[in-house]
Amino acid sequence: MTDWNGIEAADYAIPADRDLEELTGELSRALADPDPGIRDGAAYSVLATWIERGVIDEPRRLALGDEMAARFDDPEIQARTFAPLVLAMLVRKGDFRSEWVDALARWYPAEEDLRGHDEKLGWLHAVAHGADLLDVFGRHAEADPVRMLDLAAARLTAPTAHVWDQLEDDRLARAIARILTRADLSEHEATAWLDVVAADFGADDIGVPVPAHLSNCLRTLRMLYVLADRGVRMTRDDEPQPLHRSPALQARLAEVLDRIVRR
Repeated sequence: MTDWNGIEAADYAIPADRDLEELTGELSRALADPDPGIRDGAAYSVLATWIERGVIDEPRRLALGDEMAARFDDPEIQARTFAPLVLAMLVRKGDFRSEWVDALARWYPAEEDLRGHDEKLGWLHAVAHGADLLDVFGRHAEADPVRMLDLAAARLTAPTAHVWDQLEDDRLARAIARILTRADLSEHEATAWLDVVAADFGADDIGVPVPAHLSNCLRTLRMLYVLADRGVRMTRDDEPQPLHRSPALQARLAEVLDRIVRR
């Protein structure tokens, strides 16, 4: 087995006796490993660094992206949920295929295992990791931001019995907010994705207790309202950026949230 910790300690230099093609394949497999020490350790750091530095060239990166897109159909939950993290690395590097967007759109609202953390498998974070990819696609020139906002709404309104408990609501709200910094969004486009949420909140059969997905949605939209008011950081060290069409967005968010408060 490759000593990824050693590669990390050597400033990510490729071992002289190893082939990059073989190492890239091994890294790909490591990012689906059920052992969180393998999946979320030095192997993750090595892959991220090699992508960022261009050590893995464009043809290999595109092939890796295709592999990650196919991994959304993997039977193992950790394989599915780490695929968007790798795709996000690739898109930030400048790689893009519309098929990757299609793969995210099929998987994200349909994923049923929404555990944030598992005692044996470690971090899974389907909602949060999917939000990270939603974010980079939503700000990419070749992706449709409206489609990404609609996809966020589909995730928010998909029925689930799991209440998000590892700050997934904050992560998704930040992804939505970053998409909403795009200056090319019309007022209608910046708010229309909330219509399906409003319809869900206005249903007659909400019941008691409030279903998990409605609780998840409420917390996400409340955080989004704060970000619409204060701005959103693109990275941890950035100054907050204003959301485009913020007054209209805040007004629509208030209307939607009030549908559940009044019941």
